[in-house]
Amino acid sequence: GADPIWLANVHCAGMEAALSEWWARPWGAQNCGHGEDASVLCSGAPAPGSTRTRLANGSSFCSGRVEVLHDGEWDTVCDDSWSLMDAEVVCREVGCGQALSAQFGAAFGQGSGPIWLDEVTCAGTEAALSLCQARSWGSHHCNHREDAGVECT
Repeated sequence: GADPIWLANVHCAGMEAALSEWWARPWGAQNCGHGEDASVLCSGAPAPGSTRTRLANGSSFCSGRVEVLHDGEWDTVCDDSWSLMDAEVVCREVGCGQALSAQFGAAFGQGSGPIWLDEVTCAGTEAALSLCQARSWGSHHCNHREDAGVECT
């Protein structure tokens, strides 16, 4: 290309959520030419607008019971191991900024179908709840009195 080169000598650990979290020379301070331009091909993360997570029964679009789409059916996430880091991923995925709280004990009412996820453990940098560690889909030891929820900014 012919445009300015903004980043050079970029290093990452693999868990960064944004380019700004990578180690690199200062923006615009480069020691290379366009013959060294880099590119990436991404896969695995949901495209914007194709989220498989939603919030239900909250007082606003950005609060509610966490529901995930699996096998064409929306249903709930168990609150076992539920944390603010998990809520952070959900809030970001649904486009609601930062997590204010992780809610437990069906704070936004009980779901009624399958409980899709249990023992969810996110690092907080994942692009989607489905990328966090959890028991296998539909494998749980809880009931809808333990449905997880979030409140986001």
